[in-house]
Amino acid sequence: MLETIWFCLVALMIATYVVLDGYDLGAGIIHLFVAHSDDERRQVLQSIGPFWDGNEVWLLAGGGTLYFAFPALYAASFSGFYLPLMMVLWLLMLRGISIEFRSHVESPVWRPLWDVVFGGASALLTIFFGAALGNVVRGVPLDASGFFFLPLWTDFGVTGELGILDWYTVVIGLAGFVTLLLHGALWVALKTDGPLEARCRLLALRAWWLAAVMLILITILSFRIQPQLAASFSARPWGYIFPAAALIAFALVRVWTPRRPAAAFLASSAFIAAMLSSAAFGLYPYVLPSRADPQFGLTVANAAAGAYGLRIGLAWWIPGTVLAIGYFVFVYRRFAGKVRIHGVDY
Repeated sequence: MLETIWFCLVALMIATYVVLDGYDLGAGIIHLFVAHSDDERRQVLQSIGPFWDGNEVWLLAGGGTLYFAFPALYAASFSGFYLPLMMVLWLLMLRGISIEFRSHVESPVWRPLWDVVFGGASALLTIFFGAALGNVVRGVPLDASGFFFLPLWTDFGVTGELGILDWYTVVIGLAGFVTLLLHGALWVALKTDGPLEARCRLLALRAWWLAAVMLILITILSFRIQPQLAASFSARPWGYIFPAAALIAFALVRVWTPRRPAAAFLASSAFIAAMLSSAAFGLYPYVLPSRADPQFGLTVANAAAGAYGLRIGLAWWIPGTVLAIGYFVFVYRRFAGKVRIHGVDY
């Protein structure tokens, strides 16, 4: 029971991170295209400025939770995915540096350089995070020792010698890119006004159709690649509530985007959370399936810490999470409304 609770908590924290940090990653992707002047780029940056570094707290908290709740998963994944994890770390650093550095020097080269770095790092992060989800759904070559190693790519196939990037994980990565581009466009439309808001809404409406195509494609491919998904939904039909909620939220994004930006953004957030919940439900009880042999896969039972540690961890996790939620409520209320550019902002 405790193992399942922690599985749900980890899934919740990852979904929270993707929803919150996802919109500022999406804002980074679109800012070079929707912002036609330096003032408009500053507006985009100002829309995420008070929040972006706080949003990443959920990524750190999720990693810390994996460390004590599922140490076997933490050990296997952080060793097997060592190369992409280092790449993600560098992209996160470049993204933060670009936000903070762009206005330090007045130069016709300096700001455009950091704007390109910001956009490129944001785009690559969405693709890498999507590919990471694809690797978890597809499974990795875990053996009896509980460890694996994956090169960045091999022959781009999903059988034989696997790589982190193959045709399936690249498709999931591109789906993540499109989904967070849409999410970011809705956020910037919510936080800005005038021509910039209009461009973001138009981009969101166009991106919605591409996201719809990707949604259908990744659903078909995922059920073909990972049989555990069909088995889980067949064994527990009540789990269809998650994909049903995702479809409803996705449709509402299209309905609300033209006139209700706040509602459209919340619907996008619900869509992302429901999609990730669907993936987690479909994989349960696995936390990391084995592509080599299902019996070598890591599950909530064989990857979890001892019962005593899980109980003590829950006693600390609850007040810590309450404090974090309180901080986020304060910040989001404090900086609510449309952004306004001041002389010292970005």
